[in-house]
Amino acid sequence: MAPPDDEAPDRLEIRARELDRRHAGTDLRDRFELPPGLVYLDGNSLGALPRGVAAALEDAVRVQWGSDLVASWNDHGWWDAPLRVGDAIAPLVGAAPGQVVVGDSTTVRLHQALHAAARLRPDRPVLLTDPGSFPTDLYVAAGVAEQVGWTVVTVPPDEAETALARLAAEGRPVGAVAYSQVDYRTGRLWDLAGVTAAAHEAGALAVWDLCHSAGAVEVGLDLHQVDLAVGCTYKFLNGGPGSPAYLYVARRHLVEAANVLPGWHGHARPFAMEPTYEPAPGIGRFRVGTPPVLSMVALEAALGVFEGVDLGALRTRSLSLTRYLREAIEELVPALDLVTPAEDERRGSQLSVRHPEAYGVVRALAARGVLGDFRTPDVVRLGVAAPYLTHVDMLTAARALRAVLDGGEHRDPAYALRAQVT
Repeated sequence: MAPPDDEAPDRLEIRARELDRRHAGTDLRDRFELPPGLVYLDGNSLGALPRGVAAALEDAVRVQWGSDLVASWNDHGWWDAPLRVGDAIAPLVGAAPGQVVVGDSTTVRLHQALHAAARLRPDRPVLLTDPGSFPTDLYVAAGVAEQVGWTVVTVPPDEAETALARLAAEGRPVGAVAYSQVDYRTGRLWDLAGVTAAAHEAGALAVWDLCHSAGAVEVGLDLHQVDLAVGCTYKFLNGGPGSPAYLYVARRHLVEAANVLPGWHGHARPFAMEPTYEPAPGIGRFRVGTPPVLSMVALEAALGVFEGVDLGALRTRSLSLTRYLREAIEELVPALDLVTPAEDERRGSQLSVRHPEAYGVVRALAARGVLGDFRTPDVVRLGVAAPYLTHVDMLTAARALRAVLDGGEHRDPAYALRAQVT
């Protein structure tokens, strides 16, 4: 596959360097520890390691746990961490303090969110969700539906408004719509504000999964009056492998919203050891059990990356990076099928390419120092974490992609598709 003309790579490099100069104010690479020579395009699976996290963990292990022991629950803020770290996440998703709690997994948090929605809308027995959702979301939706008597109806987010009207006309009122803000395979950014407004117009609640958007795109939970939201913290929030998830409950629901998993940490008086449950006031009622303290310490330190950062400017950088990556791939490898929308307003912070031998392409790219990932059946997913990637990195990735395909490197027998572990 030859580029359109021999000068294309030179023009692309000049443009990449100019764009990097233009966006120098949002280059935060010095806040991360990244292996030299690697173009890391998998931050939408596991974010890079922020500087300061290793030292924070060292202190947590050797001083807080090693020396201060059980006193650290009070002296080092272990007990308050789920709410304190929740308040640190809140501005990154457009929420005021007191509406986000951290702990447990996204699966657990989504289970809580959907059960809370069912209790808040008891006479509306339909859940609307996306057939292309991440599998966990679909599994949880089906499980909660069985538990509460919901019927699950699947339609893509851009058909939600029509589906809401149709179901209402059929006498099947929708209690909640549950969608991901960014499609995990294609990187398509859905209209959170529009879908939420349509849900409310129909009398339903809006529940959003922010796993592929928080830290990468502007969310605006309070602004758009979202009801409940969940998200992981190990992707664009860089909290580390297994870092705890979070749950957002809009303040207007906190008095009536019920926690389907009442645990002693969510009790109004946890140390009274009372035999019956009384929920804590506010978002604290959605705590469950003992939080993963070391992971919480790592996450809190990681969130320092965003200190003083204008999220709007970071989003502008992300759009420029993904726009340029698309431009470079279209020029260098024009035959490839780019499945991520070209329009800025419809694109998250990734670029996905469809190829029948996608797994081999991803493995061959990794051998060239460009680490993306594969999503079944045929998607090469290039995640763009704007804080630590540059336009020159995007050009490096596009050139590597061309070289892999030109040389047939993706057909190496060693890259035959086997069980996926990431």
